Amino acid sequence: MRIIGGKHRGRKLKTFDGTDVRPTSDRAREALFNILGGALSGTEFYDGFCGSGAVGIEALSRGATVVMTDLSDKSVRLTKENLALTGERAEVIKSDCVSYLKSTNKTFDVMFFDPPYASEVGLAALEVVSERSLLKDGGVVVYETDKEVIKEFSRLTFLRSRKYGKAYFNFYGKKI
Repeated sequence: MRIIGGKHRGRKLKTFDGTDVRPTSDRAREALFNILGGALSGTEFYDGFCGSGAVGIEALSRGATVVMTDLSDKSVRLTKENLALTGERAEVIKSDCVSYLKSTNKTFDVMFFDPPYASEVGLAALEVVSERSLLKDGGVVVYETDKEVIKEFSRLTFLRSRKYGKAYFNFYGKKI
């Protein structure tokens, strides 16, 4: 796994052994950041279910300020190791995504959720973002899963879905 763009382009990151964790592929991350517009300078980026931290570190490499959460001690440790490889700083919190979203006072320009595919926790996270208005005007939430998820929320609207390999990126924006 490597960083696709920005100032750390080409830098290799540590990954998990085995198949317990399914990281977002390099190809899918490249497509995601092309859609997001590449440079994220000055944006506030949230990576829930951060795993190895690859998506959040990709955002850091492109100029974003990043907060990452994961419930797993192993994920938090690996994310911090990968941050050390780049010399970047981010807020890395050991917490489940939904609990963090329920307690934070921060708002974000871009939010990325990549929960276990068989779980409904991604939809719960979207609901909290909607209820608490955690997405800034003009911002986007990206929900990665194994299927298209077209759902409306009180303050979030489905924008579009893109498929990359087995992954779908479902994009949501703030209702105006």
